[in-house]
Order: sequence, then C-alpha cells, then structure tokens
Amino acid sequence: MDTSSETFKQNHEAMLERVADLAEQHAKALEGGGERYVTRHHERGKLTARERIELLVDPDSPFLELSTLAAWGTDFTVGASVVCGIGVVEGVECMIVANDPTVKGGTSNPSTLKKGHRAAQIAAENGLPSIQLVESGGADLPTQKDIFIPGGASFRNITRASAAKRPTVALVFGNSTAGGAYIPGMSDYVVMVKEGAKVFLGGPPLVKMATGEESDDESLGGAEMHARQSGLADYLAVDEHDAIRLGRQIVRRLNWEKKGRAPAADYAEPLYDADELLGIVSTDLKVPFDPREVIARIVDGSEFDEFKPLYGTSLVTGFAQLHGYPIGILANAQGVLFSEDSQKAAQFIQLANQIDTPLLFLHNTTGYMVGAEYEQKGIIKHGAQMVNAVSNSKVPHISVVIGGSYGAGNYGMSGRAYDPRFMFSWPNAKSAVMGPAQLAGVISIVARGAAEAKGLPYDEEGDAQMRALVEQQIEEQSLAYFTSGMVYDDGVIDPRDTRSILGMCLSAIHTVPVEGVKEGGFGVFRL
Repeated sequence: MDTSSETFKQNHEAMLERVADLAEQHAKALEGGGERYVTRHHERGKLTARERIELLVDPDSPFLELSTLAAWGTDFTVGASVVCGIGVVEGVECMIVANDPTVKGGTSNPSTLKKGHRAAQIAAENGLPSIQLVESGGADLPTQKDIFIPGGASFRNITRASAAKRPTVALVFGNSTAGGAYIPGMSDYVVMVKEGAKVFLGGPPLVKMATGEESDDESLGGAEMHARQSGLADYLAVDEHDAIRLGRQIVRRLNWEKKGRAPAADYAEPLYDADELLGIVSTDLKVPFDPREVIARIVDGSEFDEFKPLYGTSLVTGFAQLHGYPIGILANAQGVLFSEDSQKAAQFIQLANQIDTPLLFLHNTTGYMVGAEYEQKGIIKHGAQMVNAVSNSKVPHISVVIGGSYGAGNYGMSGRAYDPRFMFSWPNAKSAVMGPAQLAGVISIVARGAAEAKGLPYDEEGDAQMRALVEQQIEEQSLAYFTSGMVYDDGVIDPRDTRSILGMCLSAIHTVPVEGVKEGGFGVFRL
C-alpha cells in the first residue's frame, strides 16, 4: 500500500473525522448523568462507577469496556446507566459490572438489561468470575413492563455462574433495593460499605404501606445490620476505598488458574504502523480495499499464511498469530460472496476446528451473489455450507465489522445472531439487510408492479418521496452507533486499537480450553 498516495491521505483524513466523532459519542457515556449529578455524588463522599473500577483493577492494567454506546439513539442516557468490561484484578481477568448512580440513581432500563445480559453471556462463555459494583435503585419503574420478566434472568445467571465455579463478588456501595437486593443475595461474596450500603426488598415507605410498620434505612437494610444480624454481608467496609481493598483481597484468595493455552512467550509486533489502518478503508463503502493490508497491521510480525489464495478470491483466509495466540482469519476482499468463497470458508472453518484455533472474521460484505447464473450454480447451497460451518463451529469466534455487513453475508461472517465471543465495529461500519438505495429500490419496484397489476397509474412524485424517506431511515439504522446502541455489537472502536482489543479478547477466551468440533460434530453439508 502506498501511504503517500492521495487516496490514502483522503481515507486517513476522513477516518480521523469519524474517530473524532466517536470520541464525542463516547464522551456522552463517560459524563454519566451530567456534571450536576456527578458533583452531587462526589459531595456525598462517593466515587463514580469508573473511579471505582480504576481503583479496583491492577495498576497500569487495561480495562476493556464493553457496550459503551448502549442506549445510543434511544430516550435513555448513552451508556445505559451501567459500566461493563473485562479488567484484571489481582492478576485475574474478571467481568466487572458497575451501576452508575449518577444516572437516575443507577436504576435499570431496558438497555441496561440488554447490556447486563450481554456481559453475563461473555463471562459465561469465557469462564470469567464477576465483580458487581452495586449502587442501584432497582428497576426504572416507568419501563417495568419491558424489564420485569426478562430481568429475572440476571439473578439466574449469578446462581448458574456459582454452580459453574465462577464466583460473583458483590461490593455494595449504596442502594440495592427491591429486585436489586438479590444481587448481593445471590452472590458468592458480599462486601457492604458502612453507612453507605442499603439493601432491602422494600424500603421504609413500601414497608409502611404494606404492613404499617415504621422503620428506618439502617435498621431495615443497613450494612452494619446485615453484617451483625442478617448475615447477608460477609465483610463490613469502613468506606468505599476499604470495600475495593476487600474486593481485591477476595479475588486474591480465589486460587484462580487459567485453563486455556498460554500465549507464546515472545512475539513480534506488526511491521507496519497501526495508524495506517485509518488510510486503508474508505468511508465510502463502495470503494474496494485489500483486507491483507488490515491483517498486516494487526497480526504478530505481519506474518499471514494464506489458505487457498488462488481460489474464491473474494474471501481471504489464512492462519496467523496475534499477541502470541494462534488465530484463523476470514476477511472479505471484494464485498460479494460467491460459491467458491463460501465453499472455501466452510473448509477453512472445519480446519480451524480440527486444530482448536479461534477464528477472526473481518466483515466487509454486501452478501451472497444474486442472479440467475449464480442461482443455477448453487449459491444457496454453497452459502448454506458456509452458514452451517459457522453455526456448528465450536472454536471461539471474534467478529470485527471494518466496512459493510449486509444481508446473509452478516450471518456467514459470524454476525451477532451466530454468537461470536466478541464483536466490534469500526466507526465507518454499516450493517443492514441491504444498502439503503437497494432496499428503497426494491420497495419501489414491488409497489410499481402492484399498481400495474391493478391497472392504476403510478404516483412518481410519491415514489420519489418514499424512496428518499426509506433511504434516510435505513442509512440511520445502518450506522455503527445505532447497532451498537442496541447492543448488537460489543462496542465501536478506533481502528488503531484493533490489535490491542483483539489481544485482550483472546486472553479472556483462553481462560478456558479452546476446543473445536469433535468427530461428526457438523451438520449435513448440502453438496
């Protein structure tokens, strides 16, 4: 790649603008409930959710925040009033979930629920213990119909994690009321902050209404009461810093050992600068690029052993190493997936399962090829082979949408519906059934045909307005921020951080052994 070319410079400048905008979107999540509520929280002698996490994780260790833009594009605060991510505590990779009390007292809305369930899924699939930093008023009551029934899974997940020997440590800093009381109630270890934590099924007003009993916060659910009388608190912390100290102490005594493969003791950094990733992909997704240029800037030593390079050239496949871990890579080259690409992918996925190697999918696809010639050659069968292989593959998958991810191509490249262990998007990424213009055009053709069948004149002006409206709507709903807001990925990331993020994901993945499909484990491939 010629980094001095005008095309590279234009791509680089355009992507920098996208990255700057991404920082602005992330800032909305970082500010929590806003300066006023953060100031009031500090004046009460309390730490914010991210301040608690920063003190909890090991000094100078990375924290991989997940679903940062959850609730983007909704009526709820960006971030969904909770911070989730993977952090290292006393050398142990843990899933950390921290309520943000500066946003409506840390109450849970439907987006909070999606984000929390995704965090629990990641912890379960990768065998991670969890730390809950609790300060929440429970359910956001106006949205209770959307969270009451599915919200019960949160408590089920904690108990199932315990049964799987993945303990949950609850550090309770403030309110944990109603259903929220079951978070410490279900956890393996519970730390409560003296004169700060308040854990009860019903607060004084509810108790008064239900039983007529007069009570106060401390006698009903205070930390000291739970430490001395109910036994719900295992440890009584004198303040928030002490609670974090105790939490770290608990993790230190878990006798935790990773059971997966250790990374190579020594590995080389890529030969090319990560900053060059900004100049490879055009923000105009119709412009093709060579995904090998992306691969060269994220894998160890820029070494990539390509598999079947002369066959199915719209899909690049091969093996590499990333932060010392083996990885198989599937990357879209020209957008459209043909029969040859599909068959190549299915074979490669089987090979990766044979040698217990995780797979990385780099999305830039418009979907499977359409048209009479390709239908007659069996594109449905061949695409189904690829989807079959993805569906039944047992090695962990990581997906990164670096361009477009449209139609069934999203499925074949292990999109969200196929449960990749982790999935991220670059800020230029788009995902939808099809492109906005194509989708609007299809609707127009169908409507025009219906009018002709009825012998009615077609409203050309109305058609133009409809197409413009549909294109605008689909364009907005295809954006990475929108899909990330719905927790359809685990975050929108700066392309330059891709290697580091993938390294943290692979480390988490190898907490447990990586094992591929056993003999006979795949379904029937339609040949």
